[in-house]
Amino acid sequence: MTRPRTLHELVAEGAAEPVEGWDFSWFDGRATEERPAWGYSGLLRDRLSRAHAVLDIQTGGGEVLAGALSGGTRVPDPLAATESWPPNAVLARRALAPFRGAVLLAADDDGLPVRSDRFDLVVSRHPTVAVWPEIGRVLAPGGVYLSQHVGAGSNRELTDFMMGPQPVHQGRSPARAVADAQAAGLEVTDLREQRLRLEFFDVGAVVYFLRKVAWTVPGFTARGYAEPIARMHAHIGEHGSFACHATRFLIEARKPS
Repeated sequence: MTRPRTLHELVAEGAAEPVEGWDFSWFDGRATEERPAWGYSGLLRDRLSRAHAVLDIQTGGGEVLAGALSGGTRVPDPLAATESWPPNAVLARRALAPFRGAVLLAADDDGLPVRSDRFDLVVSRHPTVAVWPEIGRVLAPGGVYLSQHVGAGSNRELTDFMMGPQPVHQGRSPARAVADAQAAGLEVTDLREQRLRLEFFDVGAVVYFLRKVAWTVPGFTARGYAEPIARMHAHIGEHGSFACHATRFLIEARKPS
């Protein structure tokens, strides 16, 4: 019979796992996450099949873009991506090399290092921040921006458990995104929102998630949050899991011809 892992052992596992890239396979058997009904990867693959010049903003490790291209989709030329964290940029260059993709270092909240009116498709999955004037600038006339954003109050139950009650800021709301897109001269052609269930089955998965999805608890460290981590371990032991809810919204916007 397998001995249950202790609080210390579980925390050590979650604290040791590398956080580069957006591969979440480590969570298999330890956490589950409901996926949005619209299927971002499928939508991305469809748009890529018709695009000529593509930019992926805040690509992470390039996994999502590379996965969409690997199914035999015609490879756009040029194909470019931006990423702000150098370790992720290394992974992205490796992932996109088979498709001759260029990965450019750029701060998430800064200008995009590409020329204006260049891309007929700009995409981003879970951008930290969407700099709408820059998105509008780099889109070619008639070009499209497709993105899946993290919505306001995402995983609020987990944030509040770890930090105490926190205000929900509306900077990530769909309404704010629509207003900012329109202010940048874009026409919003699609907007969908969904609330999704996440469930954690051990505290090590919680620790790893909070390290990887850093905006959930800003400044999180396992040592700094030892007391709520111990309470989380006790909660999961009593209830079998800890559940919270993410919000996601899909937005598609077009630059007038």
